[in-house]
Amino acid sequence: MTTERIEKFVKKLKTRKSKNIIYIILMTAVVGCFVYRFYNVFAERNRPVFNILRNNIENGTPVKTLEITESDGVLYEPLNVKNNRAYVSGARVNVFHVGQKISNCKIVSVSKKIDLYSGMHIIKTSGCQDGLQYVERTYHGVYVPVSAVYGNNVYVADGDKARSRDIVIGAQDSQNVLVKSGLNNGDIVILSKVQDNEKIKIVK
Repeated sequence: MTTERIEKFVKKLKTRKSKNIIYIILMTAVVGCFVYRFYNVFAERNRPVFNILRNNIENGTPVKTLEITESDGVLYEPLNVKNNRAYVSGARVNVFHVGQKISNCKIVSVSKKIDLYSGMHIIKTSGCQDGLQYVERTYHGVYVPVSAVYGNNVYVADGDKARSRDIVIGAQDSQNVLVKSGLNNGDIVILSKVQDNEKIKIVK
């Protein structure tokens, strides 16, 4: 009985009508696959892709800033001490003064004359341990991070634009710069890397 049914089913498949139905089903499946594939490709091409360069041009480069305020601050000058003595070049000698603090000790004398044996200026300290020490230099003025200074320029925010500003440096250490002139209270210094006239967006 089962064999007879199989033979009848095979005979039906061999008829022209059955062949047409199978052909239509197969063609529908093939066309459906192509349509589905083209739809996916079209959707991928039209999917919005985040482009950081385009975003920065349209909305402005995100930047961190510092609002300028005059304040008292400390800069640190390195000094290599041995037996309460240090030797510095003529270019650095004017940085040091009697009474300046060095951690838990202080400077007691600064020679303005060059030592004939070393060719350097001698600085004497009191109570200092041997090794690299840092002399405190206290100033009142405008301070900005070293990373925000490019030569004798900084960038300030002017609305949604970055503007280059010339400055005069009074003193500095490895981390901060004392600005003698060129910046005023309320100026917004840009801490991120930008170019002159670049559109910016201040990050709060």
